[in-house]
Amino acid sequence: MERSERGADTSGVSAAERFLKGRDGLRAIEALPWLAAIAFPIAFPDCALLGTHVLIMMLFALSLDVIVGYAGIVTLGHAAYFGVGAYTAGLVSARLGWSEPISGLLAAGIAAGAFGLVTGSVLLRYQHLALIMLTLVLSTMVFELANAWADLTGGWDGLMGIQLGPLLGLFEWDLRGLTSYGYALTVLMASFWWLRFLSASPFMQGLRGIRENRARMRAIGTPITFHLLIAFTLSATLAGVAGALFAQANAFITIEVLGFERSAAVLTMLLLGGVGRLYGALAGALVFIVAADWLAKMSPIYWEFGVGLLLVLVVLLYPNGLLGAIERVRAQCRRRSA
Repeated sequence: MERSERGADTSGVSAAERFLKGRDGLRAIEALPWLAAIAFPIAFPDCALLGTHVLIMMLFALSLDVIVGYAGIVTLGHAAYFGVGAYTAGLVSARLGWSEPISGLLAAGIAAGAFGLVTGSVLLRYQHLALIMLTLVLSTMVFELANAWADLTGGWDGLMGIQLGPLLGLFEWDLRGLTSYGYALTVLMASFWWLRFLSASPFMQGLRGIRENRARMRAIGTPITFHLLIAFTLSATLAGVAGALFAQANAFITIEVLGFERSAAVLTMLLLGGVGRLYGALAGALVFIVAADWLAKMSPIYWEFGVGLLLVLVVLLYPNGLLGAIERVRAQCRRRSA
């Protein structure tokens, strides 16, 4: 591990110093999206439920960006970990009577992380197309298992009976979704800033190196399999937490949370916003869900065509996603001003 850290960060600068003032350092403009998120339910209280869904999918997209954007692991089965988290949170409430939301959230994160650790130790033995297909197979197997265990999961009829007590014993769950919005925003902010700090660490620098040149990282002594397995477990844990938020916010889940459509949707969000950029995951989820909601109101049958067309246009015109396009425009403006 020491050798890999030297190879990824030879400057001797600590992760905290890099986070505060380096290339990955804090910028004042980063406060704007979070201030907007805090102000959103105040300005649009009737849209809090939609906002909650956006925040949950932002966290889900963030979890996928850990392995796709940083480690270069493409997967078509990330919904398996989202679904494990959702069902864990739902089952501990509906079957075990856990009414405390935080305990259900922690249980979901642990269950999804453990599942990610076990499955990742097998999946990561493969690369490229074989890995992509195996993740798809895994997701399908989990989906069919949930359907077969309908007595436990509810199957297509859904898991009912999810009962939650007041959040932290103080905040009652309201029909407008203000409590669930604040809850989801708090979890998203904590997860994002943890990843934001981690992005400046030798570990994440090592993942970038593995993504760019695996042979060279192996030559300098980087434990590649260990790095990738940790990243995969971290990604699965965050996906499970997002799934738990989904189950708790809706108080109802079906096996749709394990479906291929959800895996494809979150990958689309990441491509829209920009792979390998934490804020890209946030932007992509926002654009995808708002566009899907607007298009579904215009055409309930053909809205998916509109979303697909949007993705094609973004990929053709802005290969690095919407955030990459913004960065390119800013660079051009700086060159012209200079």
